[in-house]
Amino acid sequence: MRTVIRGGWVVAYASGSHTLVRDGIVIVEDDRVHAIATAYDGTADLEIDARGKLVSPGFIDTHVHPGIRATHRLIADTGRQVLMGQVFLEHTLTKPGRRTPSDLRYDEAPTSRTVPDDFGALFTQAELLRNGITTFIDYDARVSYQEQEAAVAEKLGLRAYLGPGFQSSILEGTENGHWRRERIDARGREEFAAALNFIRRFDGAANGRIRGLLAPRETDFCDAEMLRATRAAADELKVPIEIHAAYNPMEFHTIVEEYGCTPIEYLAHTGLLGRDLILGHCNFVAENPLTNWQEGHDLELIAAAGAVVSYSPINIIRRGRSLDFDRYRKAGVIMALGTDTYPRDLIMNMRVASYVAKVQSRSVFAGSAAELFTAATIGGARALNREDLGRLAPDAKADITIVRLRAADSLRWGVVHDPIKALVDTGCGDDVDTVLVDGVVRMRDRKIPGVDFGDLLDRAQAYAGQYWTHLQEWDLLGRSAEQACPWAFPLSDPGPVVEAV
Repeated sequence: MRTVIRGGWVVAYASGSHTLVRDGIVIVEDDRVHAIATAYDGTADLEIDARGKLVSPGFIDTHVHPGIRATHRLIADTGRQVLMGQVFLEHTLTKPGRRTPSDLRYDEAPTSRTVPDDFGALFTQAELLRNGITTFIDYDARVSYQEQEAAVAEKLGLRAYLGPGFQSSILEGTENGHWRRERIDARGREEFAAALNFIRRFDGAANGRIRGLLAPRETDFCDAEMLRATRAAADELKVPIEIHAAYNPMEFHTIVEEYGCTPIEYLAHTGLLGRDLILGHCNFVAENPLTNWQEGHDLELIAAAGAVVSYSPINIIRRGRSLDFDRYRKAGVIMALGTDTYPRDLIMNMRVASYVAKVQSRSVFAGSAAELFTAATIGGARALNREDLGRLAPDAKADITIVRLRAADSLRWGVVHDPIKALVDTGCGDDVDTVLVDGVVRMRDRKIPGVDFGDLLDRAQAYAGQYWTHLQEWDLLGRSAEQACPWAFPLSDPGPVVEAV
């Protein structure tokens, strides 16, 4: 089948980087880009009018944690000081013997407060696709959830890298509202075996759109033996690896205390640090002054190994943290972008990362639109060792995102001179108009076949309400939702209006 996308600004690829083609034409043959041109008078089975739009490679989200994320709505502007801003501990540290219904890491019997796996997967991927993301990495959720992600990816047509998580230790809540670290070696081995089985079952499914990924969850919860086994499995199965590393001050100092080195050095010592490794967050490297590590060389190690850092700007910034994007780039570290939790909007994440880079570097030249757009496309492709993704060039996969450069009911875009700079400076996921994956139109005119966004939101709100109402049943401190996350302004009840007679 031949599809022709006419008009607009085309982000083409040449000599290892993107180029801009004004009033360009993209010719797609089946699942591949056939050619980029400025004139074409041949036939087409399908024509798409892209005049006034940006025709971009599909965005690649290298860090997704799925579901409706009701838990994260309870840590907005708040959290326990003792947890030092660590997001997942805020809602996974529970009363002894309990599990939060939204913890996707472990197989638990569903309750009336549990979001069904198939709904959570549908909500996640509909949001990704709606925001122009054509490839995503979902790592560390339990096997049953990843199975649903695979089913939804086959239905909606996204390109998915999926990896059930595994670990060798865990933090358990205690009666005094604190926690203790416990070894779970037997369960960890079972999780690892299940992850390998999942990869063998699903790698290459959906005509190759679904691929496997190894997901040791975090450096401080995986011992050296597990990381060495992960390296051996990755070499055998030829799949990438992603791990949360150098992601929080508690993790950094736990590794220092236990192994006498930084988390990045720990990964190097175990052999995990390599070209196929994606480092989730990686903002607490030795060079970060908040670690108080002397003479650190983590960035040098990462760059030399060819590993990729997956940077989720919004997620870490709203927890009072940052990553010095310009310093990483100048050190030779390959940068990719992720969304992590919400919003799953890489355009918005590009803008936030760009602004923060300028502030941190005190330079208007830092965090350029070109650098962040590259991270969301070529950087993501490099993380997956895919030279056929993240670019529009002959024989590349026809994963294409078309973005409106103006809206009929908004002046937000203003006037557009450079479409990439305008995208990063003013765009958002709602501007995505049409998405193709493998040359197939998966969304057109902002509509995904078979997906009712209003219904999704209504159902998600109902599930979230159940979670918030019953939080104190498993919360480590027995708090209500209002106690855990006070209202931005106090609630009041003015009462009825009484008119004077």
